[in-house]
Amino acid sequence: MTVELDKIADQVLEELRPGLSVEVLAQIETLSRTLAAGNRILCHGVGREGLMMKALAMRLYHLGCDAHVVGDMTAPPVSAGDVLFVSAGPGAFGTVAALAGIARQSGAQIMCITAEPSGSVPTTADLVIHLPAQTMAADQGAAATSVLPMGSLFEALMFLFFEVLVLDLRERLGVSPDAMRANHTNLE
Repeated sequence: MTVELDKIADQVLEELRPGLSVEVLAQIETLSRTLAAGNRILCHGVGREGLMMKALAMRLYHLGCDAHVVGDMTAPPVSAGDVLFVSAGPGAFGTVAALAGIARQSGAQIMCITAEPSGSVPTTADLVIHLPAQTMAADQGAAATSVLPMGSLFEALMFLFFEVLVLDLRERLGVSPDAMRANHTNLE
């Protein structure tokens, strides 16, 4: 094999560390409080970021939250008291911006997770979660900082950050691991 996988794995672990630093994880408290206080939580992202948002929505449901994925047939309308949680890793996606605009007009709170907090979507959000990681906005030439392709580092950090968030929310909401498990589907 031409690639030394153990060295690549070590490099990936080093690249993940800044995204799970004390400063980054400190953002969880405010995010957790906001999610716990929301009536409904609607999650959205595009591409692989969208998959991470779906994974979060599933865990929020396991916690007993009224959580939905934007675009699903059963997603309710967004309204005042709700939270729209979007991902815009590179800072701007047209569809994400349009949905945030609808949520804003409906009186919902908008939260955005991003690697580019000065982007057009995060600057309109009520709460911005900054994960310092390479996205497709800066994955070529001198701007590239990760051995992983495109936005993979940001997407991996989203998953790990969300799992730590879930642990905080579980404690905040007083949900036991057994109660979470009881909300897991049995139709597999």
